Amino acid sequence: MVLMKKSVFKELFWFFIKALVLVVILINFIFFPCVVNGSSMQPNYQEGEYGYSFIITKMFGIRRFDTAVIRIDSASKEKLLVKRVIGLPNDEVEYKDNKLYINGEYLEEPFLSDVTTPDFKVTLSDNEYYCLGDNRNVSRDSRFYGPFNGSQIVSTHLFVLFPLDSFGFNK
Repeated sequence: MVLMKKSVFKELFWFFIKALVLVVILINFIFFPCVVNGSSMQPNYQEGEYGYSFIITKMFGIRRFDTAVIRIDSASKEKLLVKRVIGLPNDEVEYKDNKLYINGEYLEEPFLSDVTTPDFKVTLSDNEYYCLGDNRNVSRDSRFYGPFNGSQIVSTHLFVLFPLDSFGFNK
């Protein structure tokens, strides 16, 4: 009887160790938990929405208009932004008359609604990304912080879990 209890405890111990290792792998290499703070991504993401973004998608390349989770300060693991990738490395990003031009070519932004983006022009270097909030009037983004380095982008493609009425990928 005593041998059986030891065996059960040993199995239970190894089960929890394996589960812990799996969670650590998922959180560090696959999923990144995040919460939307502030109103800078409205109407597509609302303050307090909780979900996961995907670390692994960054390995396949960051694309224009991806939603990205950005660490603005490498010393702080808690200072995170959720923004939209607008400019990719070596792009010339220009807003003129509330329209986006990348390398001189006009691009529509179907995820925006009734926002004004002031005119500006910036040229990105290697490994620099220009990221803006969808609610441009209140967003602190690359216009405030400057271009983000690729290593500052933690993950992309936010999947909202809570609240349930926002469940899934937003625009």
